[in-house]
Amino acid sequence: MSSGIVVVKLGGTTLADQQQVLHEVAAIARKRPVILVHGGGKRMTEWLERLGVQTRFEGGLRVTDPAALEVAAAVLRGVVNSELVAALRDAGCDAVGLSGVDGGLLIGERVPGLGLVATVTGVRRDLLDSLLVGGQVPVVAPLARDEEGVVCNVNADDAAAGIAAGIGATQLVLMTDVDGIRGRDGARLDTIGRDEAQALIEDGTIAGGMVPKVRAALSALSWDESEAIIADGSADQALTRALDDPSFGTRVSARARAGAA
Repeated sequence: MSSGIVVVKLGGTTLADQQQVLHEVAAIARKRPVILVHGGGKRMTEWLERLGVQTRFEGGLRVTDPAALEVAAAVLRGVVNSELVAALRDAGCDAVGLSGVDGGLLIGERVPGLGLVATVTGVRRDLLDSLLVGGQVPVVAPLARDEEGVVCNVNADDAAAGIAAGIGATQLVLMTDVDGIRGRDGARLDTIGRDEAQALIEDGTIAGGMVPKVRAALSALSWDESEAIIADGSADQALTRALDDPSFGTRVSARARAGAA
């Protein structure tokens, strides 16, 4: 296992579904610095429906109006983040919860056509460094302020990738509900490089919600030795295998040769 910083992105399903991965995060954090970024899409959808707020998606990303943003901030920072921090602390991990707004952690730029949605353009690295040096695990909710200071929703994969690139992480692990990236023949790819990933997006092989995930993985490759891993978070020992087993999930690498499998 590498000794560099690892950024792990979890989805926003129920806490019960995350218990195994959270115990893995706690164990890995005893050996190397870990930053945990979480989503909350399913929980947000439940709350939006409960409150009668309509929601829609464009290109795999949620369109966020002021009413939806209010729910997003409450669910992401208030509910999901607090649950994860409490669970990690129960597992013996010194976790600290914050959002991308806290301390100006994430700087965003508004995404045209999606309302109050931003993509990460800057990271306050010193804030994360100070927490990591203190042996703490930052647990980050994907919110950011845009160039005008407006609080915006951020796709969790994009937030995790922005943090990974901004802090020079060795590995980014995107835990999802699929086992990796599929090639044109439908088979899972063990590794994929930039050019092949772009080609699969352009020809529609990579489609729907996988498109922003793969683009996020590519944006995290800030140096030659960094890699992003897309893996099934529901599998047994998913995080440990994602970090250590080259045959688990798909590794996105700047150095991967085209067509690697």
